[in-house]
Amino acid sequence: MRVSYWSHRKPVQRTRAVDVDEVARSAISLLDEGGLRALTVRAVAKHLGVAAASLYSRIESVDDLFDLALDRALGDDPDIREAIAGASLPDLMLTHYRHLVRHRWACQVLGMRAPRGPHHLAFSERMIVLLVDAGAADPVGSAYALSNFVIGSATAAPMVDDERTAPIDAGSAPVYARLHAEHRTDPESILIAGLEALHARILLPAGDPPTDRAEDHQG
Repeated sequence: MRVSYWSHRKPVQRTRAVDVDEVARSAISLLDEGGLRALTVRAVAKHLGVAAASLYSRIESVDDLFDLALDRALGDDPDIREAIAGASLPDLMLTHYRHLVRHRWACQVLGMRAPRGPHHLAFSERMIVLLVDAGAADPVGSAYALSNFVIGSATAAPMVDDERTAPIDAGSAPVYARLHAEHRTDPESILIAGLEALHARILLPAGDPPTDRAEDHQG
């Protein structure tokens, strides 16, 4: 079981202890520049100009650095703060998608560690409140569905250009090849359409199935 930094935060025991926000922002810089492999305790210490041993007065391992970076990146994003303050649910999720595209490593960290920092909790609380207010039958489950869709979409975002240009064998997939050649929709439009479909499904009364398309095929 992975233990979150937020469940074992170390108290400041000396006046000149390393500032944990500086540690988090150094970790973000390393992750933005080099991805997950770039983040080590030694690398953060070097970035801050301190001895690695001094970091252990505030953290226990590199896992703590991932937790700190993930939460501080969200908290330092002005668009996220504005969205939490008053955006609709679809706009909140779109803003989160854009945040994750800017910080590609965050998708990987979210796949490894449940976010429990104060900024992620504020984001999650806003999602849940919006879902409760909208009458979602299962607000927590719905929040997971929306978050997973956004994280997956942001994870796939870097390969968009390759998807557009990679040839499709028309002999193997003729319909796909034809439609792919005509397709011009950008990734954010696809994301928005998916969010709208999920949002509509989430707000159906409990037990109601999605719109039945079988009628379209009846004589």
